[in-house]
Amino acid sequence: MVYNFRLADIGEGIVEGEISKWFVKKGDIVKENQPLVEVITEKVTVELPSPVNGKIIEIGPDSGKIVKVGETVVIIDDGSKTETNQEIQVPEIKNQIKNELRKNNENKKIIATPAVKRLAKELGINLIKVIGTGENGKIIEKDVKRFSKLQDSNNEERISIKGTRKTIAERLSKSSHRVVQAWIMEEIDMNRVSELKTKLKDHRNKEIKLTYMPFIIKAVIESLKTNPKINASLDEETNDIVIKRDFNIGIATDTEQGLVVPVIQKAQEKNIFELAKEINELVSLAKNNKLNIENLQGGTFTVTNIGSIGGISSIPIVNHPEVAILAVNKIMKKVVLWENEIIARDRVYLSLSFDHRVLDGADIARFLNSIKDYLQDPDRLIQQ
Repeated sequence: MVYNFRLADIGEGIVEGEISKWFVKKGDIVKENQPLVEVITEKVTVELPSPVNGKIIEIGPDSGKIVKVGETVVIIDDGSKTETNQEIQVPEIKNQIKNELRKNNENKKIIATPAVKRLAKELGINLIKVIGTGENGKIIEKDVKRFSKLQDSNNEERISIKGTRKTIAERLSKSSHRVVQAWIMEEIDMNRVSELKTKLKDHRNKEIKLTYMPFIIKAVIESLKTNPKINASLDEETNDIVIKRDFNIGIATDTEQGLVVPVIQKAQEKNIFELAKEINELVSLAKNNKLNIENLQGGTFTVTNIGSIGGISSIPIVNHPEVAILAVNKIMKKVVLWENEIIARDRVYLSLSFDHRVLDGADIARFLNSIKDYLQDPDRLIQQ
């Protein structure tokens, strides 16, 4: 039986993936669950395993190429005599032809208009070295100008925007164009959180890395309970505000591949230590490129901790289709007037961006005031 292995629809709006690298080639014998190809999707990088034992009949697009959901990734024959009427799709013939044309460019007669030849002469470019992308390998003006830029960039490095970086660019562009973004910032005293964090470290499981984040996330969850419109999304087709019953908190995480947002599912059911443990696990998976799609689904509100790297103030971009995002900036000592004393205390600026189509400034101000109250009286968070 011949198996036509297609890119599955894994939901979350993912409609395509980029072929990162192939582990097999045409003619190889593979075993079930043997990795075939690495695919970079919008949210996660995955290795697709073979569904059966068999022989590779065809493989799909080359590395760096895009494969759409439902398109064939690889065709495998398991050697059985069972007949199948399943249609077999092969990789795009157009791409194969284009590759062959490029290979032949070095030895072929130069095909270019007089205007293009004149442009090449003015720029001092040998057309033999230029790859033509026009019909039948014809060199067009764009090819010459692109080659000229590459020639002139001896002191530059050009990095192709692809994979996770391309996904980030596309998602942020979509958010910027579709969301009416506004923001508010609040200064919060973190001294009591610092004291409580140290106290809990001394008396609880030292294997759990206890940072400021679980306290902040717990304060966010309790504040979302009294401000449910912030834990929501906007259905742009029906023009409905969709309020989420679970609090699935996304943790924006910096990795070598770029920014990813793993999600703490049903965070309202977890205490401070359970949140700390899950944050550590998700961040570790993200930094080691081991997140799966389930780790990235269903976020209702995002927290980004830019302050762990640096920066006393920032304006985060709403993680569409969510309607708000909280940035935790650098926690630092600051001299303030506190209870009639001039004293140095731990302080932080929390920046909150929101979709003004759904929320008003007053909603966000009340939400931030609630977070502030919890963080300045953090014993209440332990009791929750």
